[in-house]
Amino acid sequence: MKRAAILLPLAILGAACGAPPAPIATAGAVDHAAPAPAPRVSGPVDALREGVLASSQALATVRSLTDEAGPRLSGSPGNKAGIAWALRALGEAGFAKVHAEACAVPHWERGEEKGAILEPSLQPLALAALGGSVGTPPEGLEGEVIEAASLEALDKLDPAKVAGRIVFLYVKMERTRDGSGYGAAVTPRGKGAIQAAKLGAAAVLIRSIGTDDNRTPHTGAMRYDDKVPKIPAAALANPDADVLHRLLAEGKRVRVRLSLGARSLPDAEGANVVGDVEGSGAPGEIVLLGAHLDSWDLGRGAIDDGAGCAIVMEAGRQIARLPRHPRRTVRVVLFANEENGLRGAHAYATAHAAEVGSHVLALEADLGAGRVYEARFLGPATAMAAFRAVAAAADPLGSVASDKEAHGGADLSPLMALGVPVIDLRQDATTYFDFHHTANDTLERVNKADIDQAAAAFAAVAYAAADSPADFGRIPEAKRQHD
Repeated sequence: MKRAAILLPLAILGAACGAPPAPIATAGAVDHAAPAPAPRVSGPVDALREGVLASSQALATVRSLTDEAGPRLSGSPGNKAGIAWALRALGEAGFAKVHAEACAVPHWERGEEKGAILEPSLQPLALAALGGSVGTPPEGLEGEVIEAASLEALDKLDPAKVAGRIVFLYVKMERTRDGSGYGAAVTPRGKGAIQAAKLGAAAVLIRSIGTDDNRTPHTGAMRYDDKVPKIPAAALANPDADVLHRLLAEGKRVRVRLSLGARSLPDAEGANVVGDVEGSGAPGEIVLLGAHLDSWDLGRGAIDDGAGCAIVMEAGRQIARLPRHPRRTVRVVLFANEENGLRGAHAYATAHAAEVGSHVLALEADLGAGRVYEARFLGPATAMAAFRAVAAAADPLGSVASDKEAHGGADLSPLMALGVPVIDLRQDATTYFDFHHTANDTLERVNKADIDQAAAAFAAVAYAAADSPADFGRIPEAKRQHD
């Protein structure tokens, strides 16, 4: 990634890889009216699964991406380097029709940041601006702190007690294997600034949305409402948040100083990077494997989502090496701008609207480098037998098929809104949120045996689905995710 080619404009990079292929004719779309169960797949799938475990390059792929491109926040030099890296890496891995599909992405810069408790005694604070936050005035911002245990509790506070103060949202995230604690705790990060500003707050602080006790704050996206004043927003490292909480619980007057250099710039050019393993019998039908290429700026983006990129790339690489490709095309999409906008996901759904009926199934890897332990499905009830047949391809790896519905990854949500069914290969996220969105998101968090198991699971299930004669149908309208 130190090559001069990385510095070329994105349009030139895309041209070097060939123009995006024309949309596949919808005449090749699957007939969703007649679902058929599929037999349990063996033979080639067994060999593929064992081959991934024996010769996986997934860890080397994460190392290459994080060393050569580094942090890849949308609009940053690292993001441009990541796109160039992906174009090269997919080509070298044996994918066909490798190309970049350009899209506009947000461009936000963190700048310098610092904070401190001023009263009752001087204590520095480890903090990180939330993605998209406005900055403080150049001289910084000071205010007395008022705490709320939730957005609901915040809404009940007297505006006269909030006006001019710094709101502190103290919500602890629960450690869970499936990562569900994140969804339960993350809402204050996204909406806290809006709710606090409505009450006249000068700024908002949150306890980091993470499960660690390190002095490494967790960043993440937040939102504003154009009808409400925009106030600075930052996350405190969890030990620092706990100090603030304790002081307030003891009835002490707490005053904090913040200085955030964050700013938003005009949109920049980003891109989804796409590569195919072309099907041997029904190449117009697509099984999509997705991950996101962008990352936050604090760490190296190794587990979020360099690992996911490596998992789906390794799955595709190993399938491409087989003497016979599966019937359907396996497409790998490395999405742009998942972290702070989902522009890439929406751009892909728009660009491929003509062939969305030919997307028979989608899977996403965006939960780190942990082992796959469970498979879930979201689609019609008539396709459950087909799902269980292909999910069985990962059984020897310790994965089990579940009756729980899949949620799909964020980058799949626009396709899900159009009815494309999804399989979740649930990865063990017990420790993932110790490092998620922090400076500790580095290569050292990736365990080779674990990421190889995940790559083997994605490869086996993707091949089984792509080679199956079954129709996975469409997500029922009532269960589709819409914005």
